Amino acid sequence: MTPLALHVNGADCETTANSLQDLLLELGYALNTAMACAINNHLVHRADWPQRALAQGDRVDVIVPITGG
Repeated sequence: MTPLALHVNGADCETTANSLQDLLLELGYALNTAMACAINNHLVHRADWPQRALAQGDRVDVIVPITGG
């Protein structure tokens, strides 16, 4: 499979992941933590992560809350 060239949180990224969920796992995110994801400025609901396909040039944003004060 040819790797996809994506932009993840503003950085260039190459992946062979087929779905958003596969990409998150490849990047080391724990799926049971609080986070939100958007592709090309459109929110992707958590229930859709396993089947949300990725495409060449997609912009993926992963937002993780930061605690502290």
